Amino acid sequence: MKTALLGGLSPRNFLRDYWQKKPLLVRGALPGFQGLLTRSELIDLACRDDAQSRLITQQNGKWQVRHGPFALRSFSRLPKKQWTLLVQDINHFLPAARELLLKFNFIPHSRLDDLMVSYAPSEGGVGPHFDSYDVFLLQGMGRRVWQISAQRDKRLVEDAPVKILRDFRMEQEWVLEPGDMLYLPPGYAHNGVAKDDCMTYSIGFRAPAHQELATQFLVYLQDNAAIKGMYRDPDITLQSRPGHISSAMVDQAGAALDKIKWNRMDVEHFMGTYLTEPKPHIFFVPPSDPLPEKKFVYEIKENGLQLDLKSRMLYRKKTIFLNGDSYAPGATARRSLEKLADRLILPTAKHFNDEALALCYQWYLYGYIEIASQPGGIDA
Repeated sequence: MKTALLGGLSPRNFLRDYWQKKPLLVRGALPGFQGLLTRSELIDLACRDDAQSRLITQQNGKWQVRHGPFALRSFSRLPKKQWTLLVQDINHFLPAARELLLKFNFIPHSRLDDLMVSYAPSEGGVGPHFDSYDVFLLQGMGRRVWQISAQRDKRLVEDAPVKILRDFRMEQEWVLEPGDMLYLPPGYAHNGVAKDDCMTYSIGFRAPAHQELATQFLVYLQDNAAIKGMYRDPDITLQSRPGHISSAMVDQAGAALDKIKWNRMDVEHFMGTYLTEPKPHIFFVPPSDPLPEKKFVYEIKENGLQLDLKSRMLYRKKTIFLNGDSYAPGATARRSLEKLADRLILPTAKHFNDEALALCYQWYLYGYIEIASQPGGIDA
């Protein structure tokens, strides 16, 4: 189905013709969109301990980066121009941000990273750069000039605290107004500069490096592989050079390491836990006064349930993955829980069987899910 969000393209055609291939400018992707929060609300988030934020300033051609949390007074001391505040994971704090991300669910949840929001006064920006991931740049309030280039020269300015391209050569340029959107595939050079006070909503998609996947998979194997046996050398011979590592010792170690095996199921389970593992700074808060199980079941059947804004839930075959843990419920329960993973919010749990309800209550006590509520302000 064609959609204004993609400039009249269907999601299928967008994925075929643009995704990871070429940029797409969409005028009026979200008509009337002015943003989800105010400048003051974004600054308040940047002052929180549980939010990741950066303040990037440019003065006399020199860049400076400071990381939050910030003191509120820091912002009263800033110049009128040439600075940018960026706050990550807005979808962890703002229910309306989750609603916005759901408009992009033609991309699998397993690829989604977060919603980042930036505020900049006139001439603010973070310099010409490129990202290693796909991004949709949705303009909220104000106007921003975007310059892009397919250049292959990715050399960076040496010793700069931010990744600034040494020789950015602009090929196309547009001014984005509220509701306009620009999609950029990985590696596409771009430079955004505020024409006036503006906010940009960046929907980013994770693309782990193969080295990161390999490293994390080895960590997974460390926790899940069981290699039996212990080094033994009952027939050890006298060595004239005691500091030398013998070939027999290396051979025995090699034979032990050859026992490390994995199969596709191991990879599937690893991917489920890896992709849902919360970032290190994320913590879940159990309910301070939890409902008894019967009352909780009644409430979610009447009012529905939803994932906590910080929760990540995926599934593969017979396994449900939630926040780095895995569960293997029966087929009926699994089908119900898969709907929650797809939609993030369900209007009722009346079709849930006892097994699914019991799991949901367990997750509720962990702070992973909650009784559904209408989208509202920033979560405390």
